[in-house]
Amino acid sequence: MNHYSHLEDYIKTLFHQLELTEPATLNMRAVAKKLDIKLFYWENASQAIFYDDMTAIFIDSRISPEVQWQDFTHELCHALIHTGDQLFMPPLFREYQEFKANNFMYHACIPTFMLDQIENLDYTTCSIHAVQQLFNVEYDFARRRLKNYLNKKLYVPY
Repeated sequence: MNHYSHLEDYIKTLFHQLELTEPATLNMRAVAKKLDIKLFYWENASQAIFYDDMTAIFIDSRISPEVQWQDFTHELCHALIHTGDQLFMPPLFREYQEFKANNFMYHACIPTFMLDQIENLDYTTCSIHAVQQLFNVEYDFARRRLKNYLNKKLYVPY
């Protein structure tokens, strides 16, 4: 029996509703289209912008496709879960939102329910490379996500 956190449940439910059930289906264009979020590329830092009833995510065109995907999921958290303009927030609340968006990013890029389908995952370089390639993320990103996933699986009592 799997015991998912609230975030893991949220992502699993969202992705199943969007018919994103395999790693190959995870890409920012598909997610943005299914959620009616406008997606733009520009030569500045990635960010989410809200205007009237429109949500847009601007992705830095100068970075690798892996980092673009990671940035997109970070900004997606802001679009789906957060409210307010960070320019006018108290610094600690802004930090809190950024922490939450970073956590969301790891789980959205490499969803737990998808990792659960992969056999023989461990802390080795081979497993890290497999996750990196399968989910189109950077090596260090895959290493950190896999470490957190395995630590939770091995050490968190249910």
